[in-house]
Amino acid sequence: MISGAIDLGGTKIEARLFDADMATLQTHRVPTPREDFAQFLAALVGQIRWLEQAAADPALPIAISIAGLIDPQTGIATASNIPTSGRSLGRELGLALGRELPLINDCMAFAYSEAHGGAGEGADSVYGLILGTGVGSGLVIRGDLPPRHAGLAVEIGHLGMPARALARHGLPIWLCGCGRDACNENYISGTGLRRIAEWAGLSDPDPVSVAARAESDPEAARVMSIWADLTGEMLYSAQLMLDPQVIVLGGGLSNIPGLPARLTSALERLRLGQVRLPDIRVAQHGDSSGARGAALMAKAGKA
Repeated sequence: MISGAIDLGGTKIEARLFDADMATLQTHRVPTPREDFAQFLAALVGQIRWLEQAAADPALPIAISIAGLIDPQTGIATASNIPTSGRSLGRELGLALGRELPLINDCMAFAYSEAHGGAGEGADSVYGLILGTGVGSGLVIRGDLPPRHAGLAVEIGHLGMPARALARHGLPIWLCGCGRDACNENYISGTGLRRIAEWAGLSDPDPVSVAARAESDPEAARVMSIWADLTGEMLYSAQLMLDPQVIVLGGGLSNIPGLPARLTSALERLRLGQVRLPDIRVAQHGDSSGARGAALMAKAGKA
């Protein structure tokens, strides 16, 4: 059975059609209208119609992976850079399409994808951690998403970075876009890595450049060491709360060479006693993993 998914973010709405083996058949991308809900809804409906036409199936199983939160009771989606505030996106989309389509948090869809034929295949618990412009994560337990009371994913990016970690490196407290102080996302995301590099005085603070220079440049190596230590603190929190068997890394920073070994070492220095550590791996399905997870759930009727 073929299936489809929409990867819905603040910059683009990407439609992706998958074959029965979950290989991508076709993709189609349009910019996300960010100022007007009617234009946004029309663009989203257009992408769904494109999938139906490409598959020659008006009942094609489709789910939407959204970079935001969906309240399971009201259907109201809360997302940055998407004009859905105060609106039930699921209801409005259903009225426009004439059928209901499930909306899934992108991090949860990512974790689901990697738990099913990805880097977390066969594990009882898979924690998917996306390290990109921001930080997001999702959790799959024995193949399924756990129930979520308020539609939250695993919002570890907005837990506070421990004061002990900031004090170790003399880092300042940075205000987060959510309005709180010292959220993990401020230090661990690609934006956070750039901030640390700028704070350390690097002339080229681009995260990719910093990671590439770390083998030969002592200052870049110091920045990467600080970033890995702080990321280890975040993973330590995740282990204490969730105790996952496997941690799967996604997002742009997951492409840093040797990252699983670097983060395993950071977590070893922080772990509680001699508890077993999770296995840290890089995602197998890359940038398409969130859409793939949504399509898998739509096809299985789980979304």
